[in-house]
Amino acid sequence: MTPPAERRLLTPEEYREAQASPEFVELKRRFRRFAFPMTVAFLTWYLLYVLLSTYAPDLMATPVFGNINLGILLGLGQFVSTFVITHVYVAHANKRTDPISDEMRERLEHHEYARPGGVGVTRGADETRGGRQ
Repeated sequence: MTPPAERRLLTPEEYREAQASPEFVELKRRFRRFAFPMTVAFLTWYLLYVLLSTYAPDLMATPVFGNINLGILLGLGQFVSTFVITHVYVAHANKRTDPISDEMRERLEHHEYARPGGVGVTRGADETRGGRQ
């Protein structure tokens, strides 16, 4: 990563070039191929729980062991599935999307998406501390 004092602001053209790059297209494709199916699966699972709770209360009240019934287990399963999905997403991102985004960040910081002769705005000392000039 480029040290803050050595960075310059990117131009809108550089952002457009990066967005149109094959790497960014692949990054979006990999994210969508994971996120959309996982979202559909989780929403289906959640909707099933809500529908069973609403329209099949006798089924949800089925004892499983002791005072624990099917509804409680499925409700707790919602929490468990959230943590599982988070873990799976982090593993997916670390393996499939982060390497591409890291490389794109490096290329942006080195202005490799800039067209020849393009000039960006150099960061001032105040901007490196979070302020704007």
